[in-house]
Amino acid sequence: MKGITFCLIAIMPAVSACLLAQTATSTSDSLQPPAQVGNQVPASPYGRAPRYAEPEPFSRLAFSAGVGLGGINLQTAVEANRYLNVRGIGNVFSYSVNNVKINGNNGSNGVDVSGKLNFASMGVALDYYPFPSHGFRLSPGLMLYNQNGASASGVASPGSSITLGSQQYYSDFANPMSVTANLGLNAHRQAFTLTTGWGNMISRSGGHLSFPFELGAIFTGAPTVNLTLAGNACLSQADANDNGPSCVNMASNAIAQTNLNAQIAKYESDLNALKVWPILSFGVAFNFGIH
Repeated sequence: MKGITFCLIAIMPAVSACLLAQTATSTSDSLQPPAQVGNQVPASPYGRAPRYAEPEPFSRLAFSAGVGLGGINLQTAVEANRYLNVRGIGNVFSYSVNNVKINGNNGSNGVDVSGKLNFASMGVALDYYPFPSHGFRLSPGLMLYNQNGASASGVASPGSSITLGSQQYYSDFANPMSVTANLGLNAHRQAFTLTTGWGNMISRSGGHLSFPFELGAIFTGAPTVNLTLAGNACLSQADANDNGPSCVNMASNAIAQTNLNAQIAKYESDLNALKVWPILSFGVAFNFGIH
């Protein structure tokens, strides 16, 4: 009995020392911060939620596809710093019609027209996010390439008429009058742009997907109009039936060309208010790390 008691007394200090060492190790481990995962800053030992670490400058790239007033809208962006993205924009759209009948004056047969609407543009913008954790932005930019416009050509049915300036012309039966027209929405092929929008293509709070929306304007200047005429036209419908004395070649007759230029000036005056072309687009974007 005395031996057992002596042994217990002897080993108690050793057991106590082991327990103290284990407690100290557990306490030290509990104070170590958790390992960092991805772009998250580790949580504090006081239970605060982890905060997303914003990407380093030029470390993430985004692509976007969508639709807008310019047709199919394609964009790419890279973040420059916490507040700025640099963005490239492109739009493309084309639509054609062939042999569409446009009625003429006085119920005549009109003009058979083929035409094409074409949008093709490229530009750059600097996106400023005053509140980086939110999607609102302001974006000055520059359109570097602008081929937005429309073109059409047609042949006037014999006896149908058009008005140039104040003069009415009737298409000749023997050599009908033809018209070629071009409308350019690009008086300034390089033009300043200004837009606002919502949805950061490169989120400052994490995540790969976004849904950017944009609204603004291109300051293109007034549209340009070009008209050319060929074939014969007459000042009276009776002369048009048998190529009478009032019939002239529209491409070479000086009076006809003067009247044509007066009509072009009227069209340009009517379109002068369209010096600003609207921008409206929305789409879906995906961003990823590039280094």
